Amino acid sequence: MPKIAHYREKCIGCNSCVEQAPDRWKISEADGKSILIGSKKKGEVFVTEIRMDELEANERAARDCPVRIIKILK
Repeated sequence: MPKIAHYREKCIGCNSCVEQAPDRWKISEADGKSILIGSKKKGEVFVTEIRMDELEANERAARDCPVRIIKILK
C-alpha cells in the first residue's frame, strides 16, 4: 500500500491538500496548518498508509502543495 509523508512543521496552511483530498486532510483550528488524517508522527514527519483508491487525489494534493511538504511513498 502507498504511504503519505507530511512534513507538517513547514505547512503554510494554504488548504490545497484539503481541496484535493478532503477525506484525508483537514485544517487545524489550533494553528491553521493541515492535518493528515489517520497519521502517526515519526520524528518530524507524519505518515499514514492509504488505499489505492485514495492515491490519485493525494498525488494531486502533493503536486499542488506550494511548499512541497507532501510526499507519496510507493
